[in-house]
Amino acid sequence: MGNRGMEDLIPLINKLQDAFSSIGQSCNLDLPQIAVVGGQSAGKSSVLENFVGRDFLPRGSGIVTRRPLILQLVNSKAEYAEFLHCKGRKFVDFDEVRLEIEAETDRLTGSNKGISPIPINLRVYSPNVLNLTLIDLPGMTKVAVGDQPVDIEHQIRDMLLQFITKESCLILAVTPANTDLANSDALKIAKEVDPQGLRTIGVITKLDLMDEGTDARDILENKLLPLRRGYIGVVNRSQKDIDGKKDIRAALAAERKFFLSHPAYRHIAERMGTPLLQKTLNQQLTNHIRDTLPGLRSKLQSQLLSLEKEVDEYKNFRPDDPARKTKALLQMVQQFGVDFEKCIEGSGDQVDTSNLSGGAKINRIFHERFPFELVKMEFDEKELRKEISYAIKNIHGVRTGLFTPDLAFEAIVKKQIIKLKEPCLKCIDLVIQELINTVRQCTNKLGSYPRLREETERIVTTYIRERDSKTKDQVLLLIDIELSYINTNHEDFIGFANAQQRTAANATKKRVMPNQVIRRGWLTINISIMKGGSKDYWFVLTAESLSWYKDEEEKEKKYMLPLDNLKLRDVEKGFMSSKHVFAIFNTEQRNVYKDLRQIELACDTQEDVDSWKASFLRAGVYPEKDQADNEDTMTPGDTVSMDPQLERQVETIRNLVDSYIGIVNKSIRDLMPKTIMHLMINSAKDFIHSELLAYLYNAGDQGSLMEESAEQAQRRDEMLRMYHALKEALVIIGDISTTTVSTPVPPPVDDTWMVKDPSLVFPSILDIIPAQLLHTCASGCIFLFAQNDF
Repeated sequence: MGNRGMEDLIPLINKLQDAFSSIGQSCNLDLPQIAVVGGQSAGKSSVLENFVGRDFLPRGSGIVTRRPLILQLVNSKAEYAEFLHCKGRKFVDFDEVRLEIEAETDRLTGSNKGISPIPINLRVYSPNVLNLTLIDLPGMTKVAVGDQPVDIEHQIRDMLLQFITKESCLILAVTPANTDLANSDALKIAKEVDPQGLRTIGVITKLDLMDEGTDARDILENKLLPLRRGYIGVVNRSQKDIDGKKDIRAALAAERKFFLSHPAYRHIAERMGTPLLQKTLNQQLTNHIRDTLPGLRSKLQSQLLSLEKEVDEYKNFRPDDPARKTKALLQMVQQFGVDFEKCIEGSGDQVDTSNLSGGAKINRIFHERFPFELVKMEFDEKELRKEISYAIKNIHGVRTGLFTPDLAFEAIVKKQIIKLKEPCLKCIDLVIQELINTVRQCTNKLGSYPRLREETERIVTTYIRERDSKTKDQVLLLIDIELSYINTNHEDFIGFANAQQRTAANATKKRVMPNQVIRRGWLTINISIMKGGSKDYWFVLTAESLSWYKDEEEKEKKYMLPLDNLKLRDVEKGFMSSKHVFAIFNTEQRNVYKDLRQIELACDTQEDVDSWKASFLRAGVYPEKDQADNEDTMTPGDTVSMDPQLERQVETIRNLVDSYIGIVNKSIRDLMPKTIMHLMINSAKDFIHSELLAYLYNAGDQGSLMEESAEQAQRRDEMLRMYHALKEALVIIGDISTTTVSTPVPPPVDDTWMVKDPSLVFPSILDIIPAQLLHTCASGCIFLFAQNDF
């Protein structure tokens, strides 16, 4: 009965399969297996039934096997069958087994000849079998039949390769003797998944159906297309025998008689036949399992160790233990506080490399987005000069003023300071939203306890909303403080004397900067398809120019654009575009690039657009101001040009306003982050560390707060079952003695006499190596594949 010293090895693999199948997991283990491949007419059904000694497989035309059938053969005194989906039911009548296979197949695939990769598990106990596990897979086909999808050939092929591609799989290549061996489907698919021929064994069927005067002697003697393990010949029942219900035992006797009486095979009869094939497969699989046990044991141990730490807290787990709930609540709140602080302050562990979040995003709001909003508000030159002119005239009244009135300066400055409220409040709103996102991100780790997560998020978010109003009040107070006293003695203020000496050009002249690099990065230039289409370039922004290159090596410069007279404007996102766009244009209506009046630059996100705009601000390129054209509605008296004296006064106050607003902006840019950090962010951190726990206790019953989610309970149960399954598997392997006597593998065949015609042979099949060198397999199984015979 096969390899007696190791006869428990195949049942061992079956036990491992059962241990992991019971928890719906495979543990990513590749258990040893044998795959049988062959054409649909190669006799695969007869081989399976000959092993079992019973007719139990569905038969018919076309594709009969439409779901994988995992068939475990177990040597036993009693004879019966069991299905995994019919636990507890024993099938004694094998005609009922056939009907159950057909019914279970139709349940998932319907009756339209469709296929499904979900297997049917069948275990057969019999005194007539050796311990083996086989997988009968759908046969390969070339043409869709009936309601089958047109790509049925590819579907079946993908399913087969999913099973046999693993390096841990031995391959039994089944080929009918009445077809050309060089065109064997079995050898072809074996070559694809096993190009070195390390896992291939040959079987020749239908020897009794060869034309008169021909035989397969050269093949069976391993002279034509030799394999290191050689070939085994079998004779199955004919269709007439099957239709006539010929007994399989009688068929095996007829097979034996055929080999003993045939002049071409009688000298090798002891090495042919179904019983020898079954014994050989049992021996090869057994030896292969023995060789893979050390590696399998190591893999099981490493997986067990990886689960040990997580399972420790579950081993003595009692869901209703109040002490456990209290401890878990304290740990969860403490961890939430640590995670929130790390998100705000930054941390080296678990760094997000795909997006800005938490403190990094708030930093961008402080130092890029907020200054950009201030600049957008600040530069409206035409409107500002008009307001100054009206202020001077209204202060002088009916008189013609000889001196520049300082009251006009104060009125204009206060009006400009009031405009700061909107960007300041917007900055607070952006920070609030990011803080709430950070809280939500940190509470994700509380997902095991849904009520705790919900309450924590609600309490902290409510507190942040409360701090929102206090922070806004404080910022508005800062602006009111600036409005309360205009300090013309500030050390950075230019004063009246210096203001009068400046000209309009000097006042609006861009700040001189050294030609330093401000930013580098990829941007897309949006150009119509007629002019070449959009392209990505590597941009380098300096204080004086914007250059773009082919790539980040900066060797091939495409263009350099001076920044003089350039401004930014927003561009609406295209209907079919996923990118965010802004544009650069020349205020003097000149072409910016080639024949383009503006260049549209695109980024992947709005954050990138805002960041680039902030970089352009540093280079002195400001956004375009959206202004209403009020001149069209002015009365003729309003549009009269100013006299030279009024122009000088307007220019003087304009320079003074520019100087003083610069001081205020600098102060606000400095105080805003400090105010928000103190009143909102640091306050939120202190609240989480010192008061959150008390609020949670007041929020409701501790028991309901620490109620586990269904997903967490299921995960814990699966983890424990996996842990116990791994321990059971190690115990099973530990009980096996790995001492056995095995038949030595034949030496390599001499094939130097052969003509290596690649159109006739498969070179990778010619050098099959010994069983001792075979790779690890998965699931202790034999697979059978078939293909239409046209």
